[in-house]
Amino acid sequence: MVIKVFVATSSGSTAIKKKQQEVVGFLEANKIDFQQMDIAGDEDNRKWMRENVPGEKKPQNGIPLPPQIFNEERYCGDFESFFSAKEENIIYSFLGLAPPPGTKETEKSETTEEKSDATEEKSEATEDKSDSKDEKSDATNETEAHTEAEEGEEAPEEAQSDQAPPEVQQEGEEEHAATGV
Repeated sequence: MVIKVFVATSSGSTAIKKKQQEVVGFLEANKIDFQQMDIAGDEDNRKWMRENVPGEKKPQNGIPLPPQIFNEERYCGDFESFFSAKEENIIYSFLGLAPPPGTKETEKSETTEEKSDATEEKSEATEDKSDSKDEKSDATNETEAHTEAEEGEEAPEEAQSDQAPPEVQQEGEEEHAATGV
């Protein structure tokens, strides 16, 4: 697979020149094989690039500006897409290449897989804990219910003596209604 970078070797725009230099410099520094395809000196390259940039990626005037990046026939993106991929350390995915061992992108995908595995294990452990908590709370509720039942059986007089006779309760309610307190 060959990465093709469409550039304009005789561009009058310094912004375009800087963007092209950044893409080419990055690919060279990372020893990624690529071909520079000049659209300024080769009409076929210019025509091919314009025809193969997807419609949603073309500017309003319909003419995409360099640099445009392809992996063989597959469109990868423009400078902004390249820059974003570089910042997110996913440049090899962006280019449609397998990341070499030891790169941040390889570490990132391995870390993501490890995190996924750890999350699954944690989820299973949480389910086990919640099951044991449910069992404990059921046992606690049964013990409390049993204790309350025993207390109610042993001292029914005590439970009744805590309550005021109905006449006293009624007087208290009437007093409360009259004072509003």
